[in-house]
Amino acid sequence: MIWERLIKLEKDIIAILDRRCKEYNEEGMDRFNNDNWTNRTWSNMSVRRAHVDVVDARETKGLWMAHICLFPNLTNGGPIYGFDVIAGKKKITGVFHDFSPLLLKEHPLTKYFIEETKWFKPSKERELPDWAKAIFSPGMIAAGKVTEEKELEQICTLATSNLENYLDKIGHYNSDSKEEDVIRAQNFYCEHQQQNPHTPRVMKTLGLPEDDIRLFCTDNLFPKI
Repeated sequence: MIWERLIKLEKDIIAILDRRCKEYNEEGMDRFNNDNWTNRTWSNMSVRRAHVDVVDARETKGLWMAHICLFPNLTNGGPIYGFDVIAGKKKITGVFHDFSPLLLKEHPLTKYFIEETKWFKPSKERELPDWAKAIFSPGMIAAGKVTEEKELEQICTLATSNLENYLDKIGHYNSDSKEEDVIRAQNFYCEHQQQNPHTPRVMKTLGLPEDDIRLFCTDNLFPKI
């Protein structure tokens, strides 16, 4: 049930991005695409980079992982859309979702996210490390040990509805900020994400080559400008 629903979520997110953005081939990304590892990128007038990363190791490791991240364009001070999930056959071990603020900690779009998601109460919350607390909003969703169909459905609904709303609203903040300020803020976000020790550890557990993991985490997962 869990894997089937998450694979449907992957398809739904890709359909939204295909409809709202234009897919492009990012340089160097082909190295990280194979039968079990998929990476695709999109952009539009307001989003400079939308990245979907899926590792399907159900048959070999009993795990499935997805990462979705959208960065605003370089004169847009809006937040970053992020959604990450890793799941075994019987439970989601971790799911993380946020509109992470950049220049304004109380950006209107981040405040919108907090208001729209406050009804969701995970059955088990995940504690955030210091590197994460420095970049995520106070309303970030961090859940673990998701086993019930109702909670799974709530998470998937939030991921898609918030993506649609993000794409609806992020363009309102085009040209509201200086490029150098946005670059500095987005790089700050990427630097902290690169401090996450769990990402390379999980990818290694999934059976991915260590050289590829190291390069991917710095140059493709959260690339600095």
